[in-house]
Amino acid sequence: MKHYPDRSLTTDYPTQLSVWSEPKRAQFSSWYEFFPRSCVGDDMNHGSFAACEKHLSYVAEMGFDVVYLPPIHPIGLSKRKGANNVLLASKSDVGSPWAIGSAEGGHKSVHPQLGTLDDFKSLVSRAKELGIAIAIDIAFQCSPDHPYLREHPEWFSHRADGSTQYAENPPKKYEDIVPFNFECDNWNELWQELLEVFLFWIKQGICIFRVDNPHTKPFPFWEWLIAEVKREHPETIFLAEVFTRPKVTYRLAKLGFSQSYTYFSWRNTKRKLVSYFTELTRTEVSDYFRSNLWPNTPDILPEYLQFDGRPAFMLRLVLAATLGANYGIYGPAYELMEAIPRDTGSEDYLDSEKYQVRSWKLDREDTLKDFITRVNRIRKENEVLQQNKSLQFFHVDNDNLLCYAKTTPDNARNNSGGR
Repeated sequence: MKHYPDRSLTTDYPTQLSVWSEPKRAQFSSWYEFFPRSCVGDDMNHGSFAACEKHLSYVAEMGFDVVYLPPIHPIGLSKRKGANNVLLASKSDVGSPWAIGSAEGGHKSVHPQLGTLDDFKSLVSRAKELGIAIAIDIAFQCSPDHPYLREHPEWFSHRADGSTQYAENPPKKYEDIVPFNFECDNWNELWQELLEVFLFWIKQGICIFRVDNPHTKPFPFWEWLIAEVKREHPETIFLAEVFTRPKVTYRLAKLGFSQSYTYFSWRNTKRKLVSYFTELTRTEVSDYFRSNLWPNTPDILPEYLQFDGRPAFMLRLVLAATLGANYGIYGPAYELMEAIPRDTGSEDYLDSEKYQVRSWKLDREDTLKDFITRVNRIRKENEVLQQNKSLQFFHVDNDNLLCYAKTTPDNARNNSGGR
């Protein structure tokens, strides 16, 4: 039959399908985010990659296996924001890391105060020794000082008066950020250059990327770019930082993003949690969408954490770590229970690290470090917490009690005795 098959009654499926096999960390990972410039000692006013190497041991002790660094590139001076996002910055203000690019370079350069590219590679190497992967932020946007604006003005949108259009997300304005025009006449040249940004950092030892606001870029761009990267580097993981309509979020997952941020930060009642995680784990969404749960980020200090103190931080951490196989926290703000908003009714942190260097007292007696360490150890010892599809919710009359379980396929105990 192999030599003389009868194909007269065969039917061909009209669509050619592709399958990507992703690394273990795409399914199960524990993320910890911190700002490298805040790794400061008594004699420093700006952190460095060398100081970050020492901080890695602190993160490893808590059991995290992915360290995510916000943008590490040079920061522009033009329209630089001051502390607490004020429009006028002083000479001492360090600016937002997301305002990428200056005379020192752009997306393929590191901030000179952080160190050199060799210093960064040393950090990546040290992290690997500790069982940690370094993830970096890819934000496809520029400060007005980015070399791209001088070398390729055709990649950006311009107003009628010839000025370059800055980024806006009404009512918010980002005067220090200029977006790319992905549909410009020279789009192909632009797309190729942005692909080169990923390939450059892969050469430096990075295989995990947190992508900033991918939903504001064309879907065909991501479908093409992710396929191009994974063709030669299948070990690469893409985390989508996206907070928009569910259909858009799910579409990005179908285009190739390995993981995605979720609305977990705003699901604070029993009804909302059950409904949302049933959708993520018990419907067809689970076939293509892989969640990464964050109880806080530098952009999000949820109202729940602002008012309910230590128990709220413990509760939300346990929910994130057990409802999802992938989760992360922004620290040290989380373990030190930072909870003061910039303004009443705001989700922005007061004295946010997005705009200034912070020095953290990691040895505070009330830190949640030991509690977080215990939770991460439990996750690693129990295989059922390393997947999402077996999540089940059970009826409890009390609306203040949430009952749920994750089980092995045969409901048997795993090697560590857990279920």
